Amino acid sequence: MENKITGETLKLMSLFESITRTRLKDCFVDNNQMLTFIVVQGDIGKAIGKDASNVKRLETMLNRKIKIVEFNSELLGFIRNIIYPIRPRNITYDANIINIETQDSKSRGLLIGRNASNLRNYEEIAKKYYSELKEIKVI
Repeated sequence: MENKITGETLKLMSLFESITRTRLKDCFVDNNQMLTFIVVQGDIGKAIGKDASNVKRLETMLNRKIKIVEFNSELLGFIRNIIYPIRPRNITYDANIINIETQDSKSRGLLIGRNASNLRNYEEIAKKYYSELKEIKVI
């Protein structure tokens, strides 16, 4: 996952902020080549726009899939935001490991991804803000 802020990243952040009129916390390309924007807490609705108009506009302009995640100062809340729209049955945090209990096998598969790529991706994003996190497991 790209962790350095380059000129291109700054341009993307500026474009995002001008279109959505929201404040960004971070922006990066994740392991699945999706552009992920982390907005400050409380700005998610404004960032997405009515009927997801801002998301559609940005995806068209950038010719790439984007994901907008709302930052949360609480780790479990942030994990819920990262994995949205998947709705877990329960999320627990114990000994620096997050356990996510899913509703059904379809949700479980979407959460884990091929070769656990989605799960490792969520892990990397969360570790940027919560360094004490060791691992995310799906149970």
